[in-house]
Amino acid sequence: MKKLFVAAFIFVSTFTTNVFAEVKMGIILGFTGPIESLTPAMAASAELAFKEASDSGSLLGGEKISVVRADSTCVDSAAATAAAEGVIAQGVAAIMGADCSGVTGAIASNVAVPNGVVMISPSATSPGLTDLDDKGYFFRTAPSDARGGQILADITKDRKIKSLAITHTNNDYGKGLTNVYKAAVEAHGIKVTTVVAHEDGKADYSSEVATLASAGGDAVAVIGYLDQGGKGIIQASLDSGAFDTFVLSDGMIGQSLVDAFGKDLKKSFGSMPGSTGKGAGVFAKVASAAGIDSSGPYTGESYDAAALIVLAMQAGNSTDRASIAKNIMDVANGPGKKIYPGELKKALDLLAKGKKVDYEGATGVTFTSVGEAEGSFLEQEVKGGKFKTKKQR
Repeated sequence: MKKLFVAAFIFVSTFTTNVFAEVKMGIILGFTGPIESLTPAMAASAELAFKEASDSGSLLGGEKISVVRADSTCVDSAAATAAAEGVIAQGVAAIMGADCSGVTGAIASNVAVPNGVVMISPSATSPGLTDLDDKGYFFRTAPSDARGGQILADITKDRKIKSLAITHTNNDYGKGLTNVYKAAVEAHGIKVTTVVAHEDGKADYSSEVATLASAGGDAVAVIGYLDQGGKGIIQASLDSGAFDTFVLSDGMIGQSLVDAFGKDLKKSFGSMPGSTGKGAGVFAKVASAAGIDSSGPYTGESYDAAALIVLAMQAGNSTDRASIAKNIMDVANGPGKKIYPGELKKALDLLAKGKKVDYEGATGVTFTSVGEAEGSFLEQEVKGGKFKTKKQR
């Protein structure tokens, strides 16, 4: 009788574990560091997609998702790698992240790819990641700076800038985007007076600004991060009167910058990945209903990254990591029923029936052959105390 009771207990325990087992998903973003004001909305957007799939009751017959967050720091590759190791040790099926290009490459090369874990970055834009030896496990919903630099140069030309100095954060993102941008503005006939690297985390940037000012220019292009070095460059420029027009890379676009400088940014402009298409409008409503401000950079890309992971799971009818990797491209590029934010249950139900979907999402997702977004860009300017979109590029 005792053996029968034990056997029955084991059966019930196993059954309960299977029924209530959760699929773990990792989110690795720079919750501290030079873009920390951007990452809360990015994480919330990804978690919105995970929650939507989890609450639908349609994910793999009713599976639920739990999220494991970790801090990439954005700039410390050793810390980011350690954080990723901790996330993977907890058994996550995939990772939404990381964010900044340097830490993303480090995590992918040293942790995710060797462990066969899919990473979809919503914001790593370095052209160097295009050639990453990722074994088919790394994707990004943000377009490469190989295109982003050209777009920013086109905007600079259209804004009648004739000469400018450039400063960039001294990492993969800053160097890669600067190389593309400098070549593109010079091809437009714009004179680049100097290029100066800056380190994040310093208390004072007056020496860098003095070098930039001595070279001169109609403006200074700040290719960096809005919560540390880039912000410091602008502060020192305004304090010294060196520049009052700033060309801003995507890492500089965010409400915290406007809150800090207000009307002093009225002559400034920049660009960030994004879309004004149907999906962007739908996502803005879905996000707003969840209390998320979707106006900042990479919120739509974060939602899309998470959505692609759950749809790939459903397409393969498995939480197996290799199966997720295998199915990402199929759900991203179709053919099939077009799916927008807020429609994940519809997509999951179609996939469960063996039908195809073409995930458009918030950003009009279409991947290149190496798994990175073709993407579009939004020209940004400051009006009414906020960054506003002038037009899509």
